[in-house]
Amino acid sequence: MMKIPDFSKTGEPMVENGKGKSKEPIFVIQKHDASHLHYDFRIEIDGTLKSWSVPKGPSTDPKEKKLAIPTEDHPMDYADFEGVIPEGQYGGGTVMIWDKGTFENIKKDDKGKPMSLKKSFEEGTVEIYLRGQKLQGGYALIKMNQGTMKGNWLLIKMDDDKADARRNPVNTENKSVKTGRTMEEIKKEAGED
Repeated sequence: MMKIPDFSKTGEPMVENGKGKSKEPIFVIQKHDASHLHYDFRIEIDGTLKSWSVPKGPSTDPKEKKLAIPTEDHPMDYADFEGVIPEGQYGGGTVMIWDKGTFENIKKDDKGKPMSLKKSFEEGTVEIYLRGQKLQGGYALIKMNQGTMKGNWLLIKMDDDKADARRNPVNTENKSVKTGRTMEEIKKEAGED
């Protein structure tokens, strides 16, 4: 059973507003140093943030398949959360808004017509075009349906003009797109150092 955070202690948003704030759906990638460092990849689908934990972070190399472990949906307001969740609370640790932007659904059905994000998610293949500050271009999330990894997903950069096998943004771009702070600065400013 999922442990519910004590919102009076965490500073996390608890309001589920049910609607996005922009006309285009948003995505956010939050670098999260909890029990282990990972990246939370979140996309807006039907007024909520569908979420995956990506242990090694996203890539710009189409040859790399990144494990994406589904996590609970988050409210839209969570896309703006950057700070420290206190130790002992669910997800306790430092959270940075590593990248954020809008995206376009590019998945088509077998007749070449746009498929809804909800249906794409339910069928286990989401194809989107990101317009972020660090990541751009096509990305696919594909659900694994067999083997020991069944139920998990893969996050894969599509081979397009934004692909770059030489670039490694997870290692080289380590500041928040919201505040320009590092993980250490976020932790220190929250008095957790």
